[in-house]
Amino acid sequence: MGKRLAAIIALALSTSVAWAAEADKRLLRNVDIFEMEIAADPQVSPDGKQVAYLRRSMDIMRDRALSNVWLVSADGNSHRPLLSGTDSYSSPRWSPSGDRLAFVATAAERGAELHVRWMDSGQTALLTNLQKSPGSVSWSPDGRQIAFSMLVAAPPAKIAEAPTKPEGAEWAPPVKVIDQLPFRADGAGYLEPGFTHIFVVPAEGGTPRQLTSGDYDHDGPLAWAPDGSSIVFSANRIENRIEQPAESELWSADVASGELRQLTDRVGPDTSPIFSPDGKLIAYRGYDDKKMGYHNGSVYVLNAADGTIRNVSGDFDRSIDQVRWAGSSNQLYIQYDDRGRSVIASLSLSGKIKALTDDVGGEDIGRPYTSGGFSVARDGSFAYTAGRVDRPADVGYGRRSGKVTRLTQLNEDLFGQRDLGAVEEITWPAKTGNYEVQGWLVKPPGFDAAKKYPLILEIHGGPFAAYGPQFSAEIQLYAAAGYVVLYTNPRGSTSYGYDFANEIHHNYPSQDYDDLMGGVDAVIAKGYVDADQLFVTGGSGGGVLTAWIVGKTDRFKAAVVAKPVINWGSFVLTADVSPFFTRYWFASMPWEDPEAYWKRSPLSLVGNVTTPTMLLTGEQDFRTPIAESEQYYQALKLRGIDSALVRIPEASHGIAARPSQLIAKVDNILGWFARYRDDVR
Repeated sequence: MGKRLAAIIALALSTSVAWAAEADKRLLRNVDIFEMEIAADPQVSPDGKQVAYLRRSMDIMRDRALSNVWLVSADGNSHRPLLSGTDSYSSPRWSPSGDRLAFVATAAERGAELHVRWMDSGQTALLTNLQKSPGSVSWSPDGRQIAFSMLVAAPPAKIAEAPTKPEGAEWAPPVKVIDQLPFRADGAGYLEPGFTHIFVVPAEGGTPRQLTSGDYDHDGPLAWAPDGSSIVFSANRIENRIEQPAESELWSADVASGELRQLTDRVGPDTSPIFSPDGKLIAYRGYDDKKMGYHNGSVYVLNAADGTIRNVSGDFDRSIDQVRWAGSSNQLYIQYDDRGRSVIASLSLSGKIKALTDDVGGEDIGRPYTSGGFSVARDGSFAYTAGRVDRPADVGYGRRSGKVTRLTQLNEDLFGQRDLGAVEEITWPAKTGNYEVQGWLVKPPGFDAAKKYPLILEIHGGPFAAYGPQFSAEIQLYAAAGYVVLYTNPRGSTSYGYDFANEIHHNYPSQDYDDLMGGVDAVIAKGYVDADQLFVTGGSGGGVLTAWIVGKTDRFKAAVVAKPVINWGSFVLTADVSPFFTRYWFASMPWEDPEAYWKRSPLSLVGNVTTPTMLLTGEQDFRTPIAESEQYYQALKLRGIDSALVRIPEASHGIAARPSQLIAKVDNILGWFARYRDDVR
């Protein structure tokens, strides 16, 4: 080889290495999780001129999301902090005149308390000295009072009187008696005895006054009548709530006397009341409970004068998740999911629906679930969480005309320096039923269609939930590691209508397995995925399907089953919402028809498994308790299958709630797959 040719080759190699090094610098890294920010709970001012919102950042020293309150004008200018620091802020709510902002703040030296800030001076007052955290903060129409909900503790249950221990004696902790159901909740732990009640407090501070009483929970949001005389809310005040866990009615409490009046009466939940500006109508959400796994939520309007009710959304085949009056008494704004996208639309009282924007979302940076919310000003302008497939939520702003703008760009400083995987929609026909199944493909940065890539099938939980074209740190980190990623909405997913979701009613898992395998085949047919390099993972309901898949086929090289249900019989009697699962997901109790539970349990197929399988679950998971994972892990080990159990200390069902936990989840999944992965060809 001549010197000149050798020099050219050497230069080319050095340039290639330098380019590769620079390209690696632009790949998303696990520690980038700590740099991401999210806009949440945007609250437009009554005059529509500015938006207060929660700006969530990741505190790397405390390993938690930190929420500060920021303010941005409706034209995107004057973006500045309003309440910031190391305290955690939540529930910013404008006074009716827009001169004050109520909020909840949690400081290290005390629990969550209600505060008010005067917008002209910046002065802030502590209004309360509460024993428990306030929720559902709502101003009275005249701005003189604030309503909120709060747990009122009840005496702990007791069966026997313990003897008095000698002074200075060191006895074991006293027993804890449980006589309620549910008795624990995922993320909250073992529940303190008590019930949620409604309070009002003067807006200038003082002693809160309790409006409701009794052994019932009274839930927000809280809707003040325009004249301030009453507050409407949702409550399940039936005697045997265990038998009807989804039941609730609308109630009205007289603010002066506390006298209650029941406004609705049917089998099914009635929630989220809101008065029309003229006070004549109350809009709310609900459905007739048919004991199906999934129901579409509809919008109803109640005439405050005569109590008549009508369904204004009619037979609209999507579940409506939020409803607000659109600045007038003859039009509403609603939010619903449609084919993986979250939509804000106008709804007339005659039932006409017109979409205004479909880019709502981005509040969940872990996985690409539909999410988000909005608020409305007096003139009908609205603020919302504006999501993108390549960015977490920013603050969006819209008008009745349908014109929407993005007011913030919270993550440009990070993502301007990173190359993300391109996301594209994919559909394929279902093998059973007349359905089209939808999913999304994420390709590695620097994707080359001439190469063969390994594939990760990532499955959502729920199962009554939906993925969509939303930002996902987990999926982007998989793509940065060189995988093509497929995430899908198989039957049972929401946002495709009542029938599609209830295909799995008393039938889960079932043909949803075929929908997933059809998606894998559709991707392989594109020619750039190595059919011998398939991997699968999913969490919760996705963990159920992952375990079901490896019991049905050996085509995947490795699997990670996250926080699954493995044995339905044990699950429904240990999960935190046992009354719901036993009545809505099965036709009978597990002791009445054990075979129905067993035939749908992934554990019934463990004898077929040959795929190396890792289990991953939080140690404080009360939704799908870790005993489910332990059963499967030990069964796999007894069969001699290559397997591992990863336990996440202090984690509940939301195993990626803290930034380091999200990193650990992704790193362990990628580490397990790397054991069985071949290089890209």
